[in-house]
Amino acid sequence: MTVTHVFFDIGGVLGTNGWDRDQRAAAARHFNLDVGELEDLHGEAVAMLEQGRMTLDEYLRNTVFYCPRPFGLEEFKACMLAQSAPFPDTIDLARALVRTGRYRLMTINNESDELNRYRLERFGLRDIFIAFFSSCWLGVLKPGRRIYEVALAMSQAVPEDSVFIDDRERNLEPARSLGMRTIRYTDALRLRQELAELGVHT
Repeated sequence: MTVTHVFFDIGGVLGTNGWDRDQRAAAARHFNLDVGELEDLHGEAVAMLEQGRMTLDEYLRNTVFYCPRPFGLEEFKACMLAQSAPFPDTIDLARALVRTGRYRLMTINNESDELNRYRLERFGLRDIFIAFFSSCWLGVLKPGRRIYEVALAMSQAVPEDSVFIDDRERNLEPARSLGMRTIRYTDALRLRQELAELGVHT
């Protein structure tokens, strides 16, 4: 096997999660919202948001601004965006892989459109990855098999020559079932070691 394509998740691998449970809880505390209620309303809307069938503004009107609030929509969105932070060591590793000229780097990730665009810019990912197979643009979510099939088909990657990196085991299993090699991310040092075991070197 000669690896030609390396697919990365973004949240939990290249940076913090965009709008996961911890981020929602922090925002709820900051704005004095009921965390349980926010979680319930989020659960009803998140699939549409991350599949690109609902804008971020629509999502927030359904989950936060369905009643008058002492803060505004833009203030809340700024709080959401501010919670995104890159993982420099992992991003540096990805950049080093690109510099070898041996690998094509792409992402497979679940994210809403506005958060995704912000994070690609904030983390400097457009200079590293040549394609972003994001749920908001494909209309399908991990761990559904279809998002991996689309990523492989559109990149013309051979599954056995591809590696997928994600921090959640449930997102790795469908990739393995298609023949892709997988790595469960814990930290950049371990990732470098596990990539080397697959013959992927910087």
